[in-house]
Amino acid sequence: MKRVARPWLWPLVPFYWAVTELKRRLVRWGWLGQRWLKQPVISVGSCSAGGAGKTPVVLLLAEALGRRGFAVRILTRGYGRESKAVERVDPAGDAKWYGDEPMLLAQRSGGKVYVGADRYEAGSLAEREAAGEGGVVHVLDDGFQHRKLGRDVDIVLLTREDTEDALLPAGNLRESLGALREADVIVLREEELEWTGAFVARLGGPATVWVVRRALRFDEAVPGRPVVFCGTARPKDFTAMLAGVGCRAVETIAFADHHAYGEEDLTRLVEDATAVGADGFVTTEKDAVKLTAEMRRRLEEVGPVAVARLEVELVDDGAAVDGMIARMRSMERRGRVKV
Repeated sequence: MKRVARPWLWPLVPFYWAVTELKRRLVRWGWLGQRWLKQPVISVGSCSAGGAGKTPVVLLLAEALGRRGFAVRILTRGYGRESKAVERVDPAGDAKWYGDEPMLLAQRSGGKVYVGADRYEAGSLAEREAAGEGGVVHVLDDGFQHRKLGRDVDIVLLTREDTEDALLPAGNLRESLGALREADVIVLREEELEWTGAFVARLGGPATVWVVRRALRFDEAVPGRPVVFCGTARPKDFTAMLAGVGCRAVETIAFADHHAYGEEDLTRLVEDATAVGADGFVTTEKDAVKLTAEMRRRLEEVGPVAVARLEVELVDDGAAVDGMIARMRSMERRGRVKV
């Protein structure tokens, strides 16, 4: 049964489907021009509007490609950022300026991250700055719907929640799951494999399936009675993973995805934590990068702020990544269409 978040908008779903399907077909028929960068592009995306876990997979790929000698350049939109420029992210900069996910990628990947609504322009800047450098590979964050930029490998994440969701605007899918037939790689979570694996088998298509194992890590001690807060697309996913590692919240406060924290939010968090007798906080990495030193200081008046780091690993890392590189190189040998 489809999970419809906004049932009153169901009559608009056929119109949304028609527009997205037309766009897909125009790209497939070559009528909607794509621009190609000089260096290979690996796209990581999903059919859902958020919460599929793309950022940890981008980090995984950046690390895996780096170990194999590639110079990785991550291209991302920077949703909700103050800056509208195409620029390289300063990992010591302001998350409000660059966006929370670009800042997290810049800090965690150790590589160069470029933001821009036009990912071709972001990639072009990356290539100008890497002039003369060999082995450059672009990893396009949240790129499945950004078809203006050509890609050599399309990696698409699928969760069980996606298979039970409906299209926008009634649900949270940005396009029909039938679009997965155009993916080169479909990434499934190990704990959902029985369900999603059967779904992919019924769907058909040429995609290779990757299976990822997810785990939460903490670099600091976790409070015994924390208030958990997060601004993510699927907060229940986060709290369920926390419960799985024995971290149970005395209260959970969920903000909107990409929420920009302000003074009122800090006051609410401190007052609520005090009221329930909490001894600290737990939040996500994406939220933590938006907390200034002063914000952290205010929260730490209640207790420590533990940051949960979501890490993923491929169940068969070697075969998966080497197969992706082989496909990328075969695309180079065939030559990519440039417009």
